Amino acid sequence: MQKKYGIKLAGLVVGAVLGFVYQHYWGCTTGCAIRSSAPLMTLFGAIMGYLVVDIVEDWRG
Repeated sequence: MQKKYGIKLAGLVVGAVLGFVYQHYWGCTTGCAIRSSAPLMTLFGAIMGYLVVDIVEDWRG
């Protein structure tokens, strides 16, 4: 049971880091709702990372 939460937490952290890196190097500076803000893009990346891991775990069974 603990391994399942560890994998989801890892997906959350990796997604947050990738969201921040994306915003830092390729994000908009003005005019974009999510990509212009580092905290919002980090949060968005964390959510996406968690969801991807959750979907893959459900798919694998």
